[in-house]
Amino acid sequence: MSMIAPAGVTQDIAWPRKTRAEELRLQLADEIVRGALVPGAALDETTLARRFDVSRTPVREAIRLLAASGLVEVRAHRAAVVARPSAEQLAGMFEVMAKLEALCAGFAAERMTSLERRALEDIHEKLRVLIQSGDPQHYHEVNEAFHNCIYNGAHNTYLADIALATRARVQPFRRAQFRNLGRLAKSHVEHDRVVEAILRGEHGIAGSAMYAHIVTVREEYEHYTETI
Repeated sequence: MSMIAPAGVTQDIAWPRKTRAEELRLQLADEIVRGALVPGAALDETTLARRFDVSRTPVREAIRLLAASGLVEVRAHRAAVVARPSAEQLAGMFEVMAKLEALCAGFAAERMTSLERRALEDIHEKLRVLIQSGDPQHYHEVNEAFHNCIYNGAHNTYLADIALATRARVQPFRRAQFRNLGRLAKSHVEHDRVVEAILRGEHGIAGSAMYAHIVTVREEYEHYTETI
């Protein structure tokens, strides 16, 4: 499990360094979601390794990770091909993600230490500053730290593990919706409701606010797909 440590969170937030396979997964996921790589296109490991100037090992791992999100279909003894999860599959992933994140937020409202609450406020402020930059990639990275902080604050390692694993599957779609015009500011307003409820120790309101936030993320992703 890759969780951030809440202690020492400052204006310069640190998160675990991505592996080369993770970097490749993000880049290929972006290309698939944008339509640059169309469904049915073959993902030849040798060709991709040459393109990104890496060995086939991180390419193979990236393809495995993409398959978990439904963006790639892996076939025995043949090149993997680009796929897209069905609307039903995607709805199912977001439905579970919303419930898990709501559960984390509710527990965090009850269990976060004062240090963890300050860390959450620090990250929330960092996101506010990033709205002005209009950089969806940077916002996405700090946004992950925001949600990790809430997972940590739930003080339930098993729940955090499940939330992280589910988020890894949904991540390409959550990431894409940040490209919508005005989405960064809207996301921060949604976070505001979550943070305020957590700081007040309001379990039910924190959970409901987080659930509504993830539902909106799904709606924003659907809007994004209509514009590309």
